[in-house]
Amino acid sequence: MGDAGDRSDRADPTRGRADPATPAADGASGALSKRAARRRRKRRPGSGAAGDKASVGHAPTAGDRQPERTPPPVRSDSPANSSPDKAEAASGRPREDGARRRRRRGPAKGALRGVRKPGREDGRDDGRPDEGRGRDGERRRGGERHAEAGEARAINGAAVNGHHHGHRRGAAATGPLYAALDLGTNNCRLLVAEPQDRGFRVVDAYSRIVRLGEGIGRTGRLSDAAMDRAVDALAICRGKLADLKVRKMRLIATEACRQADNGALFLDRVRKETGLSLEIVSRETEARLAVAGCATLIDPRSEGVLLFDIGGGSSELVWLDLRRRGEARGFALTRFIRSWTSLPVGVVTLSERHGGHVVTEAVYNDMVDEVSGLIDGYEGMDGAAELVAAGTAHMLGTSGTVTTLAGIHLGLKRYDRRRVDGVWMDGGEVDDMIRQLIDMGYDQRVANPCIGADRADLVLAGCAILEAIRRKWPCERLRVADRGLREGILVELMARDGVWRRRPQPPRTEAHV
Repeated sequence: MGDAGDRSDRADPTRGRADPATPAADGASGALSKRAARRRRKRRPGSGAAGDKASVGHAPTAGDRQPERTPPPVRSDSPANSSPDKAEAASGRPREDGARRRRRRGPAKGALRGVRKPGREDGRDDGRPDEGRGRDGERRRGGERHAEAGEARAINGAAVNGHHHGHRRGAAATGPLYAALDLGTNNCRLLVAEPQDRGFRVVDAYSRIVRLGEGIGRTGRLSDAAMDRAVDALAICRGKLADLKVRKMRLIATEACRQADNGALFLDRVRKETGLSLEIVSRETEARLAVAGCATLIDPRSEGVLLFDIGGGSSELVWLDLRRRGEARGFALTRFIRSWTSLPVGVVTLSERHGGHVVTEAVYNDMVDEVSGLIDGYEGMDGAAELVAAGTAHMLGTSGTVTTLAGIHLGLKRYDRRRVDGVWMDGGEVDDMIRQLIDMGYDQRVANPCIGADRADLVLAGCAILEAIRRKWPCERLRVADRGLREGILVELMARDGVWRRRPQPPRTEAHV
């Protein structure tokens, strides 16, 4: 067959056979069987010889061999060229194979409809979390952190193999899925998980730096550009929730929407454009969720824990007095929260006031002094100073600041959550890492794989907040948590549904005696 022949004939098992409807070159048409003759007569009224020729794109010569399976005749009640395939056949162009035709027809039936694809104007999504990423799940220039598939996730005291990557998914879920979304001042994060024995397995995760609170310290409002970035990220989250058919979820917004004059209007826009209904949670709820998400990293021998969450627009401090906890562990430790406070300062707001690109030692000290002034006025941590001085309490930090310090401390070439989450650092190691960051220029911070361009102007502001906390409560041990609000939301949702309750034993029968 010539170059214009049908590509699909490569897989046709009848290729190379003589078509009984086409006379052979040696004039042996009289040897046709009666059955072949009847097939030829049946084809002739519906499509005719011309239809047979058109179906392969050219008129066959006497030497051509045609496949025995010819296309079905065109129905007489169908309009001419009613499909792209028929139009190509009539015009003499070769028909396309099935895969190529499906690509031309557009997305499959399972594709999402009604969700605007964020990103470029041509409709392509530039923010897909699985592009431009290394083996450890870190976008080298985007600053979006995701752990790699197969990580060990410890929740409620049990380590479960999870999957926590931006776009890829783990094995198909067999039970109900739970989702947690945290829209903060700096990040938009989503986590989808399936309950397992005393824990959960992460099915999908997403994180993007949106800087929703950019400029809010000056104007008191969310800017149009910041809202656009956040809506784009939320549209991606909406698509993931729809794809996975998640039915149980909690979607929260924190300090940026609490503080902004137009925070409620922004959430109305989110609801209209994405269909997601976010709730603005209180600072007390935010502190409790942070404890619920990080509780399994608390040292079981410790008598007290000072947990801090350095955010983009606020920083939460929680004091847990564990001297009478008994056998309680995991999520149950939230009952031992004795006091908490929320500082109205975060890495975004502090860096905007003092500058984040060129940070000299004097600028850094000014940031520390500002935060120290906020902490000194708070006297609610009853018993904290006593246990810290005795060395029986430790700090537990959950934020991009402490995970960055841990990554640099470990000398990681690429950020690896599995190595960072749960690592211990003593006071001298924290001091060394902060000194190393102060000595770096902005370009050096951008080039560091544990910082990146999106965090290079924020990391020293976070270090200043951490330094102010350490001056007030000089704990010698700090444990790093690469987890937080999302994990706390999932734990609370699953505990409320009783997914970890002991399954009832089957009734005893004579067979059990």
